[in-house]
Amino acid sequence: MTATETPRIDPWNTPERAVLRETVRAFVAKEVLPHVERWEEEGELPRDLHRAAGRLGLLGLAMPEAVGGEGQVIDQLIVSEEAILSGVPTGVLASLLTHGIALPALIADGREELVRDFIRPTLAGELVCALGITEPDAGSDVAHLRTRAVRDGDEWVLNGAKTFITSGYRADFVTVAARTADTGHEGISMFVVERGTPGFTATRKLDKMGWHSSDTAELSLVDVRVPASRLVGEENKGFYQIMDQFASERIGMSVQACAMARRCVDLSIEWVREREAFGGTLARRQVLRHRLVEMHRRTEVATSYVRRIAERLQAGESLIAEVAMAKNTATEALDYVVDNAVQLHGGMGFMRGTEVERHYRDARVYSIGGGTYEIMNEVVSKFLPLR
Repeated sequence: MTATETPRIDPWNTPERAVLRETVRAFVAKEVLPHVERWEEEGELPRDLHRAAGRLGLLGLAMPEAVGGEGQVIDQLIVSEEAILSGVPTGVLASLLTHGIALPALIADGREELVRDFIRPTLAGELVCALGITEPDAGSDVAHLRTRAVRDGDEWVLNGAKTFITSGYRADFVTVAARTADTGHEGISMFVVERGTPGFTATRKLDKMGWHSSDTAELSLVDVRVPASRLVGEENKGFYQIMDQFASERIGMSVQACAMARRCVDLSIEWVREREAFGGTLARRQVLRHRLVEMHRRTEVATSYVRRIAERLQAGESLIAEVAMAKNTATEALDYVVDNAVQLHGGMGFMRGTEVERHYRDARVYSIGGGTYEIMNEVVSKFLPLR
């Protein structure tokens, strides 16, 4: 750096964001960590947790001020990062922060009716919402959704099924993607469907490998009638609403994956420093120290890349391929780290109830959710001169 160059300010560690991190640590110490095991057993979060987060303004970060939000994308990402580094299961975040994927289409629509009835109450923690895209026969391949919406006078009639819907069992409303025309991805629209609407039911709470404290549901829509005003945005433009959301969802998962990896590195370092075997601590064994170095290296490299992409997204750049690479870079590092963290913990790493065992199970969803590892590579391939 020359004498005339201005030092780069790290946007992840400004004085204001140091205060935010401390706020998150205090929040999780009081409201989350004492209850983790019970929530893991019950399979869902209490509504009081949403209200507590809403009172602190944690749910409105990265949302426009016009709808009750504040702050930037990095602020919201820091909430997830700091919570995980404090020991919060990622399943808690999956359900507590589902509004981050369910509300953007409503916010982009901007109608006061939607702001008043759905957005502001959700950011205050009074309502729980979910995003209904995935179906038994269609997930990332949005163009093949089968749930259908047909206009009938002043109403839309929806029929279909959704699955793997995070927070779907508790949701007060779901932002549902449905087919409104037989034109592939051009024929998708988004609708707000409220809990209690006749024909709309959460038919089953799904039992998962990980994310035990996050309720995940199958949803059924049988002749569900919603007012025409519950169409979100323009008719047949839902595909683009979904694509716009994918970038923020994927970078959010990338940040969480890196934070999980870092947490497992920290837990493993603490373990090998304290655990004694064959006349000394495990930390004295060179092969284990080198394994920890590799875990640390992969985590640091992934974190640096993911944070840089997040900064560029916040600046308004369109980064489809870069976000896909960030997600794969982060999840690849996470998979390596959690596997080795369990190995370093030995028998304790295999025991239900230990934190690294939970991270091992929870980590598996990160290379699946939001677009699988293979789909991310296919996304990137479209930006390479292969043809």
